[in-house]
Amino acid sequence: MDRKQKQAEKARPCGLLKQTALNKIPGRFQLHQEALPHLPVPPLQQTLDRYLLALQPIVSPEELSHTQGLVEEFRKPGGVGERLQKGLERRARKTENWLSDWWLKTAYLEYRLPVVVHSSPGVVLPKQDFLDRQGQLRFAAKLIEGILDFKAMIDNETLPVEYMGGKPLCMNQYYQILSSCRIPGPKRDSIVNYAKGKKQSRHITVVHNFQFFELDVYNSDGSPLTADQLFVQLEKIWNTSLQTNKEPVGILTTNHRNSWAKAYSNLIKDKTNKESVRAIEKSICTVCLDAPMPRVSDDIYKSRVAAQMLHGGGSRLNSGNRWFDKTLQFIIAEDGSCGLVYEHAPSEGPPIVALLDHIVEFTKKPEVGKSSTVPLPMPKKLRFNITPEIKNDIEDAKQNLNIMVEDLDIKVMVFHHFGKGFPKSEKISPDAFIQLALQLAYYRMYGHACATYESASLRMFRLGRTDTIRSASVASLNFVQSMDSPDKLEQEKADLLRKATQAHREYTDMAIRGNAIDRHLLGLKLQAIEDLVSIPELFMDTAYAVAMHFNLSTSQVPAKTDCVMCFGPVVPDGYGVCYNPMEEHINFAISAFNSCADTNAARMAHYLEKALLDMRILLQAAPKSKL
Repeated sequence: MDRKQKQAEKARPCGLLKQTALNKIPGRFQLHQEALPHLPVPPLQQTLDRYLLALQPIVSPEELSHTQGLVEEFRKPGGVGERLQKGLERRARKTENWLSDWWLKTAYLEYRLPVVVHSSPGVVLPKQDFLDRQGQLRFAAKLIEGILDFKAMIDNETLPVEYMGGKPLCMNQYYQILSSCRIPGPKRDSIVNYAKGKKQSRHITVVHNFQFFELDVYNSDGSPLTADQLFVQLEKIWNTSLQTNKEPVGILTTNHRNSWAKAYSNLIKDKTNKESVRAIEKSICTVCLDAPMPRVSDDIYKSRVAAQMLHGGGSRLNSGNRWFDKTLQFIIAEDGSCGLVYEHAPSEGPPIVALLDHIVEFTKKPEVGKSSTVPLPMPKKLRFNITPEIKNDIEDAKQNLNIMVEDLDIKVMVFHHFGKGFPKSEKISPDAFIQLALQLAYYRMYGHACATYESASLRMFRLGRTDTIRSASVASLNFVQSMDSPDKLEQEKADLLRKATQAHREYTDMAIRGNAIDRHLLGLKLQAIEDLVSIPELFMDTAYAVAMHFNLSTSQVPAKTDCVMCFGPVVPDGYGVCYNPMEEHINFAISAFNSCADTNAARMAHYLEKALLDMRILLQAAPKSKL
């Protein structure tokens, strides 16, 4: 979606938010948050009507007519729908955000598949031009300095408030991404955050050759270490972790959440292990100093880096050089490939990318001032006592991870024919244009439309996370069916293209205003569970299952940096598609599973490229319509 996060120079709704040079307004963040509206509960009848509309392009007429019956039953005056709706409205009056706790639990903390591939997104950064350890450590030092520079803005609440369409956005996610970590639990995980309070984190974790270190990043006077100081400390770490035969304890974090929860409670029974795990959990973030990637040809290089960011390449490569429960892990390999992976529970992509943009800009700045010459203490090595049982857990995690690594099919495509400039010149939203091209590509590959998920930001509301833009619509199906039809005129096809992009734009606007259907339907279902009443037929229906089976799971994550975010598919026979539209080109990351014979990331990339080019030809051939 168009997350035009207009920085704070736009007209502020509240004078309190003016950037003050030094005199920090007390509780500025709190005041900003309290001024934000609460997430509304959409009207029940509106959601039910829109649900039926959303089903039209993806289910058969028979299924649709069956569901219409269930909807009629559900919406009767005084019926079950109204009761659940009232419960939701009560919840909304009593809470800061009726959805956020439920969403955190159902989408993330209770999700039992590994976070690797299935939940945690990666980001591929442009290749750096260093080729050796010196360059790697210099870049890592500068990157850490950039992280601390951003952290200072969070800590003293001078982070500029972001805007979308002139409306201020919730900034809460920024306060959750540093000094936080996920903790596995037998049925539900939890998140710890050490960003606030007296015992604020003063260290980061550095991993090299599967060995973890606690690196203090502040001087005794509270000032952050400079890049030169950090470089010296990183060299010490490097030189004391040259052995390559260490047990990869971090690989435990890649396992199924229930298995990891068991292994975790076993691991921390030992006092030394517990202290080491706590040091990782409390750290500001993790920096992974990776071994170089195996050399590959230029055309597949970026796709390989994407895989490194998502899973580390397997137990024989860099997967043990991670702690995947850590919210933020920056990855820097000896060959210049770099990026990050983040645990998704505390935040969406845009705050992560804003942090990245800041760091990338920061790494380009020249060094200022002289560093202190005071000798710094040796970074603390985090030790682990590996019992035979823990060794077994590590072997089990390695096997499962290597299966996942083999199964992930990922393709990074740089579409270089045009960027967001072209759709804009046609007065079409670039996001709507790209989403429609995805619909066309999918239709041409499979001969039908599928349930499509695009994340929409709810940050206009206090503690807002996301809702779903359903990109497969009646209008998009009309267009994709007409596109290759010989008996349709070009002008007619172009008009259908414009209508479909317009429909997408309207759905997007509806979603960011809190009026989409997916979270509302989820809320009604969870309300039924909470009320201990039987789950309504509507949610046990085949059509509901089809609507929630997202063969296309997509997200636009725009950045100033020429990077691309990537994530795995959310269903076994689906695709994960993330894109960053730049002015003259578009970066795409497309994922699928090799275990599904019907999906193929490279084939999808090929069809997507063709769809984008065909849509451009169509618009250029047809004069702008009277639409």
